[in-house]
Amino acid sequence: MEIAVQLLLLALGFAMLVKGADWFVEGSSKIADKFGIPQLVIGLTIVAMGTSAPEAAVSITSALRGSAEITIGNVLGSNILNVLIILGLTAFICVIPVQRSTVRYEIPFGIGITLLLGVLGLWDGQTGFMDGIILWAFFLAYLAYLVWQTKRGENAGEELPALGPKDTVPRMVGLILVGMFLVIWGADLTVDAATALAQMFGVSQRFIGLTIVALGTSLPELVTSVTAALKGKTDIAVGNIVGSNIFNILFVVGTASLITPVTYSSGFLVDSVMAMGVMILLWLCVFRDRKLARTGGAVMLACYLAYFIYLVQQ
Repeated sequence: MEIAVQLLLLALGFAMLVKGADWFVEGSSKIADKFGIPQLVIGLTIVAMGTSAPEAAVSITSALRGSAEITIGNVLGSNILNVLIILGLTAFICVIPVQRSTVRYEIPFGIGITLLLGVLGLWDGQTGFMDGIILWAFFLAYLAYLVWQTKRGENAGEELPALGPKDTVPRMVGLILVGMFLVIWGADLTVDAATALAQMFGVSQRFIGLTIVALGTSLPELVTSVTAALKGKTDIAVGNIVGSNIFNILFVVGTASLITPVTYSSGFLVDSVMAMGVMILLWLCVFRDRKLARTGGAVMLACYLAYFIYLVQQ
């Protein structure tokens, strides 16, 4: 009975994270647009960071509560799952074209910062304040790169919600506040339930963070990408997933590290290598033709199955 309760709370937490992030992004984007903030700025900050809100809320909450294995496991697990499951499923449905800038710059940058995170974390067993500064420096540099790319017209960016007659300032402020409340409360429920389940089943918080929590916080990307594939609208799918992975490392881990030291146990060595490996696999799949074909998608799904079997056997 207790297991069923915790699973229900976990599902409720995920639902609150997803809906809260959605309302926060909608309210923030529309109110910024209403006050004349450029669409470029909105897309590169509020909307982009909003997609990482579930990971950020869960990771920071976990770090503050001393459940650091959920913090790092959530980020590494989400990044692995984003590529192998989300892009794997999407490519299995239809061939995904990849933008030139994603192949030339963003995927190699994603590989580099994944390696950087592993080095910073495994060097002294944690990511502390100085590590957070380093990650945030790269994050600001990445935002500058996005601005440059968008001005050149190479990245379409996010499709922002249009203002309607019902979009009054009080309503949008209400969406922001309710969204923030749901994200924070949802993160609390998720971390508590995930920790309890780990104890009940006798598995590590690392395993819970790498699998269940990672899947839950990646649900927005999963639903969006698969829906886009079914509609044949996958032009920026790979770029969005790579961007999400970059945000997860630089913004989520960077912010958590600035708030409190985040333990990075030696057990994450394999997961760090795996996270970097899947980015290299993605780059190899799209380097020649700038397309992610069904064969590549099948390989990715097979790789995740092998990785999951490895986790279960630990």
